[in-house]
Amino acid sequence: MTSLRAVFFRRLGALALAACVIHGVAGETRPNIVFMLADDLGWGELGCYGQEKIRTPHLDRLAAAGMRFTQHYAGAPVCAPSRCVLMTGLHSGHAQIRGNKQASPGGEGQWPMGEDTLTLATVLREAGYATGAVGKWGLGPVGSSGDPNRHGFDLFFGYNCQAVAHSFYPPHLWRNNERIIINERPIPGHRRQPDGEVRLEDWQSDVYAPDLMMAEALRFIARHADQPFFLYLPFIEPHVAMHPPRRLVESYPEEWDDRPYRGQCGYLPHPRPRAGYAAMISHLDEHVGRVLDALEEHGLTGKTLVIFTSDNGTTLRSPNDPVFGIGGVDAAFFNSTAGLRAYKGSVYEGGIRVPLIVRWPGRVAPGTTSDFPSYFPDHFATICDLLGLTPPGERDGVSLLPILMGKDQPERTPMVWVFPEYGGQVALRRGDFKLVRQRLHTNHPGAWELYNIAQDPGETQDLAREKPAVVATGVAVLKAHLAPNEAFPVRVPGFSD
Repeated sequence: MTSLRAVFFRRLGALALAACVIHGVAGETRPNIVFMLADDLGWGELGCYGQEKIRTPHLDRLAAAGMRFTQHYAGAPVCAPSRCVLMTGLHSGHAQIRGNKQASPGGEGQWPMGEDTLTLATVLREAGYATGAVGKWGLGPVGSSGDPNRHGFDLFFGYNCQAVAHSFYPPHLWRNNERIIINERPIPGHRRQPDGEVRLEDWQSDVYAPDLMMAEALRFIARHADQPFFLYLPFIEPHVAMHPPRRLVESYPEEWDDRPYRGQCGYLPHPRPRAGYAAMISHLDEHVGRVLDALEEHGLTGKTLVIFTSDNGTTLRSPNDPVFGIGGVDAAFFNSTAGLRAYKGSVYEGGIRVPLIVRWPGRVAPGTTSDFPSYFPDHFATICDLLGLTPPGERDGVSLLPILMGKDQPERTPMVWVFPEYGGQVALRRGDFKLVRQRLHTNHPGAWELYNIAQDPGETQDLAREKPAVVATGVAVLKAHLAPNEAFPVRVPGFSD
């Protein structure tokens, strides 16, 4: 592996020094790449994806200026493994990180990627790009083998640990390996308030972490306006706890909320949970608008490929309340899944199908839509294709560049999800058919389920008994794509361990 990487990087170094040629167009400047990742944003929570209650004007404008994908999938149904798939171009049957496991009990940071893991950021840095990540990492503690600075990022600023990111008023953020104290009176991400008036100000402190991270992102754009850059922006919205600015909460109708949320489903109380959740997504939309404005201010709009998506589906339901889900989110009120089945934590469509918007002025036709099935491993392949590079080693995605350029669709490789958590789950999509198996790690594993996603996106009609040959073929393909992983084992009945 090490020798292959060395050969690849020598090749990248030579390419970086040569005149830039992208798909035969000599002398063309390499585009900047801004990759924006929402946290737990549901399939139906943007105006351009049918949302009717939450305002998202900047993202709607982004979609109008580019291409909107209608069958795009995250790498996993929860945060850390989805981000690992994105960074490595390996689906979760091959990726190292397959769950939200902590690096150590009670410690800060999630299970780390290995030192030799090759990431998209490393490829781009070796190709001559300035690289920055601002937001939430979740792929290894500072100083560990998963440290973002060891995986291609010149700059990291934000939350290293997903658990710390449950609060928008944390004690500290990280700038590379430096812990930056931002609140002497931090707010915990989890509390209950069974009685009394729930007041928004009781759950706020002095320094709001998203403000600091946005300022850092804008400085990065200004600092690198004269050279190619890759800016990865894994925002923390709309992941609970609900901590949006008061002005945005008050911009939504008071009649939405007839009772406060008291923390009974985890995270923090909120006096107006429906308005609060809408405000979280509107604040995310404002972040996107500020990034787009900064690109315009520095004359970079036409030189920048902008990608926006989400790491998994919307926040899941809770058994502790008939209305509120985890953190007080009322996904039914907003129709957050737009009719898809299940939520975050599930390999059904509602847990993994997410928005994808791509803008590249002059290359991607504005106001276009693609129904090509795509997912996170494809981003690695697409960006390598864009730069005329052969993806290093075996990767699991296909390049979406032909689709973005209005050309023929590529041949779709199998799409794989292997998820050891939430009872143990696997899924495979080949063509229109999706194979699912649930509760693998329980005493009563579920049977194989089969759905025709083109005809039944809500996964309401199980076709497994009607189409045993399709199931058998899918099972064989999935088995071939499931590599061993000691840290995140998945036991599928009938598969050898």
